[in-house]
Amino acid sequence: MTFRIDCHVKVLDDRVVERAKRANLDAIVYAPHFTRLPEIRERAAAYSDEELLVLPGREVFTGSWRNRKHVLAIGLEEPVPDFIPLEAAMAEFDRQDAAVVVPHPEFANVSLSETDLRTYAETVDAVEIFNPRHLPTNNCRARKLTAGLSLPPFASSYAHMPRSVGVAHTGFDVALENEAEIVTALADGIGRRVVYDNGLERWRTTAMELGHFAYENTWKKVDRLFLSGTEPTHPHHIAYDGRFDDVAVY
Repeated sequence: MTFRIDCHVKVLDDRVVERAKRANLDAIVYAPHFTRLPEIRERAAAYSDEELLVLPGREVFTGSWRNRKHVLAIGLEEPVPDFIPLEAAMAEFDRQDAAVVVPHPEFANVSLSETDLRTYAETVDAVEIFNPRHLPTNNCRARKLTAGLSLPPFASSYAHMPRSVGVAHTGFDVALENEAEIVTALADGIGRRVVYDNGLERWRTTAMELGHFAYENTWKKVDRLFLSGTEPTHPHHIAYDGRFDDVAVY
């Protein structure tokens, strides 16, 4: 493999960069929740250096809190908010020629279904077939689904905690130098392999990440829904200049 990338990381600090370099990664995609694209891009640039490229990504929460589907876009030039219909988000990604990748398909109630993947097969560039937050049954389902639809795969650590970074990654068979080349490689289905640790360290990571998942969906969710006010990525936020007001779902 010529180029190794962890395609989905939620956290970014010195520990993340150190761990990514220790895992011999060439790049990571930084895509935190509920953070606007300019802030993501600025932080990604601050942590990039000659050894590790940090790419900005946006995992958009389409739909409402009760019926949400996550889609990860890499290579966006203009911000796209959360809480808009899936079809509106896909149309915007397509307009901007972003790479559209699907994290954790059919996982819990936050993912694209097989029907969604069939509907948007022409827009989706890759589907995640492994991340350590998944149990083996989830990853097996994702692999079968991706193969059955003949969509390119990818793997990521889906790291919500620094020590998870690098547990899984995607290796491309070509040298890639920058964001544009990575977006093209994803969009053009360039040959790649998914690589992951399935031993003891993987299970430690799974336990830790599932614990964080429980926290996200209990106290942290209550805080977001009732205590923190409007999300900075809400479509009615002033940053979006009213462009998405007519498709906001709440």
